[in-house]
Amino acid sequence: MYDVVIVGSGASGGAVAYTLCKAGFKVALLEKGRLMKREEFSKDEQAYCRRDLVTPNLFDEYHTIEEKVEGEWVATPSYESGWSFWNGNIVGGSSNFMSGMLHRMHPDDFRLKSKYGEIKGANVVDWPIGYGEMEPYYALAEELVGISGHFEPHPFAPWRSTPDFRQAPTKENAVVKLLDKSCKTLGITPLVTSRAVLSASKAGRDACYYSNFCGSYGCSSGAKGSSREALIVPALATGNLTLLSNTHVKKLHADNTESVSYAIVVDTITGEEKQIKAKLFVLAAQAHETARLLLNSANEYHPHGLANSSGELGKNLLFSGGGSGQGELYKEGLKEIEFEELMTTGLFVNRSVLDWYFIDDPKEGRFKGGSVEFMFEHQNIISRAAKDNQEEGKLVWGSALGERIVKRFREQKSIRFEIFNDWLPTDDCFVALDPVHKDKYGMPVGKLRLNGHPQDIKVGEYIAKHCEKILQEMGAQNIYASISAVPAQNLVAGGCRFGDDPKTSVLNKECRAHDVKNLYVADASFMPTGGSVPYTWTIYANALRVADAIVKQLKNI
Repeated sequence: MYDVVIVGSGASGGAVAYTLCKAGFKVALLEKGRLMKREEFSKDEQAYCRRDLVTPNLFDEYHTIEEKVEGEWVATPSYESGWSFWNGNIVGGSSNFMSGMLHRMHPDDFRLKSKYGEIKGANVVDWPIGYGEMEPYYALAEELVGISGHFEPHPFAPWRSTPDFRQAPTKENAVVKLLDKSCKTLGITPLVTSRAVLSASKAGRDACYYSNFCGSYGCSSGAKGSSREALIVPALATGNLTLLSNTHVKKLHADNTESVSYAIVVDTITGEEKQIKAKLFVLAAQAHETARLLLNSANEYHPHGLANSSGELGKNLLFSGGGSGQGELYKEGLKEIEFEELMTTGLFVNRSVLDWYFIDDPKEGRFKGGSVEFMFEHQNIISRAAKDNQEEGKLVWGSALGERIVKRFREQKSIRFEIFNDWLPTDDCFVALDPVHKDKYGMPVGKLRLNGHPQDIKVGEYIAKHCEKILQEMGAQNIYASISAVPAQNLVAGGCRFGDDPKTSVLNKECRAHDVKNLYVADASFMPTGGSVPYTWTIYANALRVADAIVKQLKNI
């Protein structure tokens, strides 16, 4: 028997494993996918972005996605739509493939209801903890993961217990000169992006080598602060971690109303089933899959799903709201920098804007806003070449297509912005079990109902207008923005929200299940609201906080 079994090896699972193993406890880390070593990662667009090398085949494992069509909810299996909610099923999870743009939540994000009041149609609540309880773990995650950046005071920047990042910012493309000047001309403050990418070597991990392909790809230098590199590798070095890859957890078994006794797992290669026992169990399988596992673990003691006496399990699912936009910079009319500098590959834009994190507009009113990241267009060659390949509704072929591709790659560079704002929790965004469809292991698949709140669109559109002005000031052409309620598939939270009241929440403030004394949830499921930044830094920090609580419980067993 292990002291702890952790289901999932991404950002949260790795953080818990690291802490427990360093404290001397015996841990089994279960991962459905395989172990890919650093040297196996490549920049193969076909493999990673088009052929799902690191995610399940959608005909074997999938979700059904429920969307409103002409006023009715219609569910479609993702093997039909191609819409995948798998985000890297290998050791280290999706943290292997993130762009690494990390931000802390603002103190007011922890008290959104108190700060802004109720919003009609949204299930907004305050967190049971505040920023002060999370801040030490933000700082710890910054050090362990290796987050580079530079802190600059800003009215909407959260306070820090340390004066600055230990890792200097990653190298920047000369476009930042143009971006910074354009922002300042408009009275906007550009900030250096904090990024989970090493600018200097650290503890067996090499610094970034600026490959030009970061997001969507694994890192072959170890610079990216993935769970695998930053946490699992050192946890293995303690001798206390048993890493069980190719191990899928079908359900958790509870012999009574108070505790889990074992996990029922299947070897994804041989198909063999077995039981794995532990004193404590930690779920870190990503929000929608953690909720699905708990629902699939229903039995006579927990008829509506494990840890679901509140009826809240799977509800109030969150995604990252916002949208994006883009403009094209050409040699003609380029200001501040030389075109050759702009076309230098591999270097980051590294700029964020927090000026609209909280909005108090004389015309629009006072409301919670969001953050903005600036970056270059994704460097995938195939997808870039496939753009702008039509004329008057017909495909362009031959030499005409070749000329367009050459021009696109050699005569312009696209700069884009991504907006992150709260995806407000509602009754119509949740995960449940599909009553018909099952995966290849015979378990009901997750049915995700997806519906955004109108406020999400309002915030996105407000910020996009300001971002378009920045691109205009930079001299960009063909500027556009896309704001919609379609969720980002790689940023999922909620479904097991934490709180003080067992009647309205699944977990307590330490992320232990109210109903089950030896069960914790460490991934983003716990979040009642998501803040207006990417979730990853908060996931790392909270998992480290939860791990400390688990250590205390283990010492008392």
